[in-house]
Amino acid sequence: MTIQQRRRTLIQGASALAAGALFAPAFVRAQTGAPIKLATLTPLTGAGGPYGPVMANTAKAVVDAVNAAGGVRGRRVELVSEDDQTNPEAGVRAARKLIDVDKVSAIMGTWASSVTTAVAPLCWESKTFLCTVSGADSITQLPHQGFLVRTQPNTTLQGRKFGEYALELGAKRMFYMSPQTPFTQSVFSNIKAALEKGGGTAELLIYDDKKPSLRTEVDQALRFRPDVIFMGGYAPDTTVLVKDIFRANFRGKLLTLAYAVNQKVAEANPEATDGVYTMAPSPAEGSGAFKRVAEIVKNANPDPYSCQVYDHVSMVLMAIAQGRDSSGAAIRENIRKVSQGGGRAVDNAVDGIKAIVAGEKVDYNGASGPCDFTDIGDIQDCRFRYEQARKGKIELIRVA
Repeated sequence: MTIQQRRRTLIQGASALAAGALFAPAFVRAQTGAPIKLATLTPLTGAGGPYGPVMANTAKAVVDAVNAAGGVRGRRVELVSEDDQTNPEAGVRAARKLIDVDKVSAIMGTWASSVTTAVAPLCWESKTFLCTVSGADSITQLPHQGFLVRTQPNTTLQGRKFGEYALELGAKRMFYMSPQTPFTQSVFSNIKAALEKGGGTAELLIYDDKKPSLRTEVDQALRFRPDVIFMGGYAPDTTVLVKDIFRANFRGKLLTLAYAVNQKVAEANPEATDGVYTMAPSPAEGSGAFKRVAEIVKNANPDPYSCQVYDHVSMVLMAIAQGRDSSGAAIRENIRKVSQGGGRAVDNAVDGIKAIVAGEKVDYNGASGPCDFTDIGDIQDCRFRYEQARKGKIELIRVA
């Protein structure tokens, strides 16, 4: 058995147990008709590896709960989980298999913006619906014909929030260091605009994220005399970068994305990460859906991506129930009807499907918050979680 097969087995086994413990059947009935085939495409390995397995497990738990309650209008749901390896080429190969071989009607959970950018054309060309947690502005600007929504705020909003936060921390001169990603320029330009509005300025340096040392780049940054350095990469290259910044004895502030300096990175590098500020979209803490995800992942503070993929699966299944059709086109036509169409407030797929079958209108609010989308598929609003690394621990500052 390969490592990937063992990982899939663990995911399926854990999620089945979670579903049985969390959800009681609400409308059990005989399951008839062809199964509904859906998929997750998450980073089980690579830079997104800390998140992908948990996301896939969360999605499977939702599907198991719906099947235990009778399926979607009597049809059983089958979920296939594939690994995009946090790599566009691997993501395309996996998506091609899901679309051509497995014949899924929706792919959910793509994480890295580069993977989503590569996979999205395959989805809209085949009329396969795509739900993503990727943030790059360019994704929803693609000609996706409505076959895409994302629960992650776009990088225009994220960049503005980071710039405003830098000003709040007293920064006026930011040096932005990042590998080339689909969101680098957008985040930087919006950070810079926010800083300049507050009387500050910013410079950008693109580095090679495969280099074992970034000390030359750090020395270039220090010549700018920054009072804050923004680290715009993923966890592996940010680990290299933050160590070199620490060795250079930089005395200013460090700001980054929460997935770049997460709990694992902070624990492994307590001195280098001490004092680093992070920001991330915040789940709907305290909501019923959030509590369900916390129970599924066995963590009182589940990551935002697992919360978002919980919402992906829930909305897709309710859209299928609403349209009485499991095609990607039917999901496209009905997902906003169940997520922002008014009606009874629901926070899980089982209750939502039950209400839809009974002829009620539903309005889904999930683990990531309200799931209201613009015409091009962007989430309309989002709260953010501000944290700081302290002595190897990630500590919450506020949610706003």
